[in-house]
Amino acid sequence: MYLTTLCYLERDDSYLMLHRIKKKNDINEGKWIGVGGKFEKDESPEDCLLREVREETGYTLTSWRYRGIITFVTARGETEYMSLYTADGFEGEMQECTEGVLKWIRKSEVPELNLWEGDRIFLRLLAGERPFFSLKLVYDAEDRLMKAVLDGQEMEI
Repeated sequence: MYLTTLCYLERDDSYLMLHRIKKKNDINEGKWIGVGGKFEKDESPEDCLLREVREETGYTLTSWRYRGIITFVTARGETEYMSLYTADGFEGEMQECTEGVLKWIRKSEVPELNLWEGDRIFLRLLAGERPFFSLKLVYDAEDRLMKAVLDGQEMEI
């Protein structure tokens, strides 16, 4: 089991997306995701969020919202609990990311990107301004989404 954060920075009806193409042995290789990463010792979700955004983008967040908790279950056997955020306030200069390429993408164009199927679900929830939610995503050994459970209710996928 491990804990992570993921954040979608928002500006001008766009999200800052990270195209994961630089990191070795990356489960997200070739995918477009938000920015974030694993908790370090003694970090709270907000500590991890602020550190990871600063490390991956160069930005310091000034305004963010905790939007949901995502539980990833995979055939690899490690369960991940991800704290999901959006942020509409930040300062500083964007820097190059060591894990991939950062690019502002219009929200309407994000579904056209190479995304995880489960990410498509929570991006729709974010777009719909759904209040805080819990989403469980179950993937098989070929990384196919097999099950999605929103706030305790199984969803059609």
